[in-house]
Amino acid sequence: MTMALWTLVGVVVAGMLLRMPIGFSMLVAGVAYLSVKGQDLGLVAEQVSNGLYNSYVLLAVPLFVFAANIMNAGTVSERIFDFCRILVGRMRGGLAQVDILVSVIFSGMSGSAIADAAGPGLVTIKQMLKKPEYSRGFAGAVVVASATLGPIIPPSIPMVIYALVSGASVGALFLGGVMPGVCMTLLMMVVVHYIARKRNMPREEPIPLKEWPAILFRGALPLSMPVVLLGGIYSGAFTPTEAAAVAALHALVLAAFVFRALNWRAFWGVVLESTRASAVITIILAGSFMLNYAFTSEGVPQAMAAWVDNLHLSRLQFLFMVNALFLILGCFLDVSVLLLVFVPMLLPAAKLLGVDLVHFGVLVVLNMMIGLIHPPFGMLLFVTKALTGIPIGEMMREGWLFLVMLLGLLVAITVFPEIVLWLPRTMGYGTPGAG
Repeated sequence: MTMALWTLVGVVVAGMLLRMPIGFSMLVAGVAYLSVKGQDLGLVAEQVSNGLYNSYVLLAVPLFVFAANIMNAGTVSERIFDFCRILVGRMRGGLAQVDILVSVIFSGMSGSAIADAAGPGLVTIKQMLKKPEYSRGFAGAVVVASATLGPIIPPSIPMVIYALVSGASVGALFLGGVMPGVCMTLLMMVVVHYIARKRNMPREEPIPLKEWPAILFRGALPLSMPVVLLGGIYSGAFTPTEAAAVAALHALVLAAFVFRALNWRAFWGVVLESTRASAVITIILAGSFMLNYAFTSEGVPQAMAAWVDNLHLSRLQFLFMVNALFLILGCFLDVSVLLLVFVPMLLPAAKLLGVDLVHFGVLVVLNMMIGLIHPPFGMLLFVTKALTGIPIGEMMREGWLFLVMLLGLLVAITVFPEIVLWLPRTMGYGTPGAG
């Protein structure tokens, strides 16, 4: 490593230790790198501008954020909750099963784990805590685990960002997440059923048949969004980026004009929150473009590929090494940072070994979702604690079985890529990097 690269790494680490926002840490590190190299500091503005304004796919990120916030503010979560009670509420541990199904449906609208936990998750936790059979820790653990479905089931904000850095097809990535998402859903429901039978948890009271039509109608309208989005993408009516705009408009029309649950004050609050969240992501993106420029200039990705080649790793051994790396880093770093900084360094090695980029992308995103619920710094744990007051320790004691299940699924997807690739190939998507 050169002195300039050591300086860059040192400034990033120092910024994190000083609790400076990670995006600013990366930008300052980029300036420090250029200063030590004796290069024009105007390269910072050039790299950031080129990265942000030449990436059409990035428009999808703030639009999906806006759509998720609109739905959380517009009673969509409550409508979906009542709809799912009819479907699975009569199962033992019914409210926990309802939360998982709600997360599946909401995932098809937002693409964000945090939005899932803060919206539908909060609704179901409140319902579970009204019943003594559901402990605080169990309620929080179910919501935290099911929120990881958000970025796996399409659409997915992390997959959009991965497509930006890898060049993989967004449509193929979305399709690649479907079967893993289905597997996650079924496994979570099995875990809840096992715990519910063991603890003799109650079934929900049956909903009178005369109330079904109204509840189903209230829930059917939000359910139209995943149909419109995915149907539009795969029929060719619009691109995944345009689908984000359709999602935002669809959510706004439902919340403001159909449900009449969004007044001007609430709408302005949604705009402010979406702007803040998008700004945070944009600053991280800007910093990552500068870091990627430095790493590329220093030949770090090529050195990483050469190092992996010298280890004579098989494709499977490399993927397990990547799993271990991201499971550790996911405990400490934001998903955007992992996708924008570390994934580009690993892509040359993945291509060298013939790893399919769609398989690699879904695998990486699943790793990061596990990191969100893994101690000591799982972000979903902290978000849920902030919203509900449930101690993190209680959620971890009740949620270890979900964590084991997700790790088992991660191993299965690593060993059997067809779990990810079968649907994209069936739908006719060519997946780059197939070996």
